[in-house]
Amino acid sequence: MINLLLADAYKLWKSTAIRVLIVITAVSAGLVTWFAYQIPGGNLDAGLSGIAFMFSDMNVISILGAVLATIMICGDFDNKMIQHAISGGTGRGAIITGKAAILAIAVIVLLLPYGLIIGTAIGSGIDFSLGTASIGFVNLLTSGAELSMAGIWKLTAVMLIMMLVYAAQISLCLPLALLLRKPVLVIAIYYGFSILTGQLLSISKQYAWLDRLLGLTPYGGTHIFLSLDSGAGDMIKAVVVSLAFFAAMMALTYVMFRKAEIK
Repeated sequence: MINLLLADAYKLWKSTAIRVLIVITAVSAGLVTWFAYQIPGGNLDAGLSGIAFMFSDMNVISILGAVLATIMICGDFDNKMIQHAISGGTGRGAIITGKAAILAIAVIVLLLPYGLIIGTAIGSGIDFSLGTASIGFVNLLTSGAELSMAGIWKLTAVMLIMMLVYAAQISLCLPLALLLRKPVLVIAIYYGFSILTGQLLSISKQYAWLDRLLGLTPYGGTHIFLSLDSGAGDMIKAVVVSLAFFAAMMALTYVMFRKAEIK
């Protein structure tokens, strides 16, 4: 399995696609930070916050994360790499484990530009705002927290946990990609699902049962709203929920893969 994992990692690292996706996230991180700086300064109308959201980590990773999953799974079905691995004696569980691990690492790599750019912006002490409720890394940027030396370590921990939360969210694409094997369908369905969960999250505070239900997944609770004010309990819960959800998606994918006919 280690050889398969290393092969997937090397193939993804050498691909043009991952380099392009990293450039996109870097540009998007820069743009959303620029919007958040210009709007409170009065240089841009607050109504442009909707456009700024298009470059936020939540929106961008919902699309690019799904793209990653289709490259790794749908693409390997198309070029017969998965079929060759199975015929060569590699177990289906090992294939799923390797794909899931590389997908998680790739999502974290995609989010690094947000961490670096937004972390630097927070450290500058400048006020940032988008005029609307923010989420993820953008929520950290617009929270107005002052960064002390001790706060640097907590900020790093919070960002790493949010990367794990995003990786858990994208893990839903594992069974989707295996079931559909059509990149366009996987990306469209997952992006639509992310919009739906966002809407459910916005109304969940009105319904305790919905809030509790979403809190059991990486799409709800306080998991994606972590900040420098978050307590250890919220941070630990985000890690546990994300790991449990990721493991559940791997198990579901394995069950589907074991029953699937591979041609």
